[in-house]
Amino acid sequence: MQVSSICLAAKVPVRVKSLHKNPATINDPTSMPMLAAPKWSQKTITLPPLKRGCHLVTSKIVKEVGQELSGFKCGLAHLFLHHTSASLTINENYDYDVRDDTEAFLNQIVPEGPSAPWKHTLEGPDDMPAHIKSSMFGCALTIPITNGKLNMGTWQGIWLCEHRDYPTSRTVVVTLNGI
Repeated sequence: MQVSSICLAAKVPVRVKSLHKNPATINDPTSMPMLAAPKWSQKTITLPPLKRGCHLVTSKIVKEVGQELSGFKCGLAHLFLHHTSASLTINENYDYDVRDDTEAFLNQIVPEGPSAPWKHTLEGPDDMPAHIKSSMFGCALTIPITNGKLNMGTWQGIWLCEHRDYPTSRTVVVTLNGI
């Protein structure tokens, strides 16, 4: 096996092992190891209207993409929410109190109502606070895929956080890529 050194910008030597035992076969495609071709899948999921608060939606998402997900040994699942007044996050999947406490925290740090300082009130007094909360948690998640399953911790789940008073359905684009 050939061994060579390269230097990075910081001039740190790194040893690299070659996959080729015979330097004469480097450009010979028949001597290359067989690698699985990367694949992609994408699906748009519509989640039903949920009341204001944090909701565990892991099972709904997995149910919708489970068949596609099962075809990946290793990869990434990217979830993107199409909305600016709701958010996605990963957090506790067991105790409902965590979701209630998170909603209480968000309501405490982002003021609402007539005394709130927001200029954007055209869509109601809960709209601007919803935009701020959405920016705090974000609208996208990336989760590893291992052996056809989302590779999250035992107590982790995907939350949809609904920040508006009047529920509406929400769409999530799930993109899977890997091998």
